[in-house]
Amino acid sequence: MIDYSFSLKELEYYLLILTRVTSFIFIAPFFGMNNTPRRVKIALGVFISYLLYQVITPHMYVEYNTTLGYAVFIMKEAATGLLIGFGGNICMMIMAFAGRMIDMDIGLSMASQYDPMTQDTTTISGQLYQQALLLMLVISGMYQFILKALVETFSLIPIGGATFRYDRIVTALIEFMSDYVIISFRIFLPVFASMLLLNAILGILAKVAPQLNMFSVGIQIKILMGTMVLFLTAWMLPGASDFIFTEMKKMMVAFVEAIM
Repeated sequence: MIDYSFSLKELEYYLLILTRVTSFIFIAPFFGMNNTPRRVKIALGVFISYLLYQVITPHMYVEYNTTLGYAVFIMKEAATGLLIGFGGNICMMIMAFAGRMIDMDIGLSMASQYDPMTQDTTTISGQLYQQALLLMLVISGMYQFILKALVETFSLIPIGGATFRYDRIVTALIEFMSDYVIISFRIFLPVFASMLLLNAILGILAKVAPQLNMFSVGIQIKILMGTMVLFLTAWMLPGASDFIFTEMKKMMVAFVEAIM
C-alpha cells in the first residue's frame, strides 16, 4: 500500500522549491520561450521540483511566525529564480541587436516581423540569427548547462537563504553592457566592413558619373551584397554562439554570486 501522507512543513518546503524552479523556467532561455504553452512550463516545473525535492538532503525548513513571513520567503525564491534565468535570457538579445544593426546597414530595417519568442517585432536578420542561436543552444547541449546551473543553486543558495547584494548585481549588468556591444559588433563586423567599402565605391562613382542616380542603384546593390555577405559568413555562427554561451555562463555565475 502506498502512503501519500506528508507533513505541512514538507509541503511548504516543496512549494518554495517549486517557486524558484517555475520562476526560472518562465524566463530562462530555451525553457521560457513565449510560444511554449504555459501548461507545459508549469508541468515541467512541477516535475523538476519533485525530483529536486527527492534529491536535496537534508531539508532545511524555514522558520516563520506569520503568513506574511512565509510570503517573504516565497518572494525571495521567486526573485532568485527570475534573476538567475534573467542572466541567461539577456544574452540571447545579443543576436537580435546584431541583426538590427545589419538590417539597418543593408537597408532591411523596415522589413520587420512579429517574433513569437519575444512577442516583439524584430528584423529579418535578427530573427534569422536568433533561430540559429537557439539551434546551436540545443545542438551544443547548452540547455543542459542552464538546467544544471539551476540545480546547483540549491546547494549554493539554500531555501530561504538568498542575500541580494545589489551593488554586485549592478556591477555585473554594467560589465555585461560592454560585452553586449563588443560581441554584437564582432558579429556585425563583416557586413559593416563590406558596406563601408561599398559606400566608398558608390561615392567615387557618384563623383565620376554624376548623371547616374547612385541612390536608387545603391539600394539594390546594398541588399544584394549584404545578403551575399550573410550567406558567406554563415559558417561563423557557431563561433559567435560560443561567445554568447560564454557570456551566458559568466552572467549566470555573476548573479548567483551576487545573491549567495
